Amino acid sequence: MGVDIRDSDLQFLDSLRCQPPGYRFHNWARTFSSQPAFYLAPTTDGEIQQIVRIARRYAMTVKAIGSGHSPSDIACTDSIMLNMDKMNRVLSCDQHARTMTVEGGMRLHELHDVLKRHGLALSCVGSISDQSVAGAIATATHGTGAAYSDLSSVVVHLVLIDGTGRRQVCSAAVNSDVFDAARCSLGALGIVTQVTVQCEPAFWLHAVQEPTTLGSVLDDFGHVVGSAEHVRVWWFPHTDAAVVWRANRTPARERVHPESFVRDRLYGFHVYQMQLLKARACPDDIPRLTREHFARRFDRRLEWTDDSFRVFNFDCLFPQYVNEWAVPLERAPAALRALQRWVDDEGARPGGARVHFPVEIRFVQRNSVWLSPAYDQDVCYIGVIMYRPFHWPVPYKRYWKAYEDIMRLHHGRPHWAKAHQMFYHDFVDCYPKFADFVQLRRDCDPQNIFVNDYLRRHLLPPDELLPSDSRIATDHAHL
Repeated sequence: MGVDIRDSDLQFLDSLRCQPPGYRFHNWARTFSSQPAFYLAPTTDGEIQQIVRIARRYAMTVKAIGSGHSPSDIACTDSIMLNMDKMNRVLSCDQHARTMTVEGGMRLHELHDVLKRHGLALSCVGSISDQSVAGAIATATHGTGAAYSDLSSVVVHLVLIDGTGRRQVCSAAVNSDVFDAARCSLGALGIVTQVTVQCEPAFWLHAVQEPTTLGSVLDDFGHVVGSAEHVRVWWFPHTDAAVVWRANRTPARERVHPESFVRDRLYGFHVYQMQLLKARACPDDIPRLTREHFARRFDRRLEWTDDSFRVFNFDCLFPQYVNEWAVPLERAPAALRALQRWVDDEGARPGGARVHFPVEIRFVQRNSVWLSPAYDQDVCYIGVIMYRPFHWPVPYKRYWKAYEDIMRLHHGRPHWAKAHQMFYHDFVDCYPKFADFVQLRRDCDPQNIFVNDYLRRHLLPPDELLPSDSRIATDHAHL
């Protein structure tokens, strides 16, 4: 990096290394990577405070990572990267208040197991549980349920090490502005080292998945959204086919699983990945593959019962490009119809875009977290995907451009973990508290030690732009 670090500071940093110099970090989808000068694994708040002081002393930057599951460069840096896996301890459990306090590096799947042992559970969980707790709240990770909000909204207390090295304790009663900003902060305010989450008694879910059509879902949208405690819709582009997944709490305690190894693992994963690899050379096959997989895997009623987190989670298959925005709930039918028209028009045009299934449709209740896409509005998340079979790139930018244009037209807000094309002035317009967040970021990180390329693009005003990290790489700039 060309930084002359004194021996005592260098010895301290070297003592926390968990990968040798030259290590290259890749996100889960391998769409972005970076080569940090120091890849460290701290174990205490005090060590993180010392790392921050060293970063300030030498004008270095710091980024904390969990699983690296975000399909963007939000975690990347060429300076100091903190692997938080060693900060995964349980700190306390209040059975009366039904809260659990853990360190920010604990993975969600570890949290589920700990909560289960204490007879507790999170009320709503997303599709995967590989993320760290702090990483999940940093981007307002969400599940689905019209009466349930995102993971950031269930945080009732947190500890933040800011860019001055201060250890800030935050809740609705203490440092309330920092609390509402830090519950979804993109890592811009500091490093969240402790999190207290509100839980409920452990519960089981009974889920039913049934085939339908997108047209019928949109024609009866309000009823579908409220037809169960948790509702998710998958639409299969280039067709009108869809499935509706509904889940409700149940007193039943007998595990029922519908998964078939041949249908879901052999055919739905391995064969499908090979088919998509071949479709890179013949994209006109994609609509036929979509119809084939719907008929063989989804055109049937499925029913299962299990622990809540096991029912919420599912296999996200292989690496992928992903984009997801939240639109106001009342705008969702019009946005989905516009997206369907675009896909159909492209499908009818020689050389037009051919897109993968599914388009995932989920529902999240409004909250008071400043940068949550559900801030002050009930929303429908609409997610699009293009798989990368065996990590090979596929064309997706035409799809993304059309999709984002439609989402903007319907007042959408992008999911912060995804790569998107919204910038400072766009966010000033669509987030009422965005200007307050930006000012708070200046107060918490006056030397910009937490700023990387992602934050530079999306959070900093044009007159505050800084030099970019030179070693952040993406494999899809040409697609």
